Amino acid sequence: MSGPELTPFPCNGCGKCCRVVDRSPETVWLDRGDGTCRNFDEEARSCRIYEKRPLVCRVQDYYVAHLATRIKWDEFVKVNLDICARL
Repeated sequence: MSGPELTPFPCNGCGKCCRVVDRSPETVWLDRGDGTCRNFDEEARSCRIYEKRPLVCRVQDYYVAHLATRIKWDEFVKVNLDICARL
């Protein structure tokens, strides 16, 4: 997806967001029944379909497609890091 040049999202790969997909209407369809994404590999702490993951899981692409006209990237990153810290 093309769009503005953005600094990379500082994800540390902890998998916390993958374990609470039931908390958002945007991701609830990924719930395997216990709140965890059906594509999350617990042992490896990684996504089994990373290269083909849905748009909602691609932070920068999702931002460009849905939020770039409403919030600046740096503020979006800050909000998401705050949420991440609370998970």
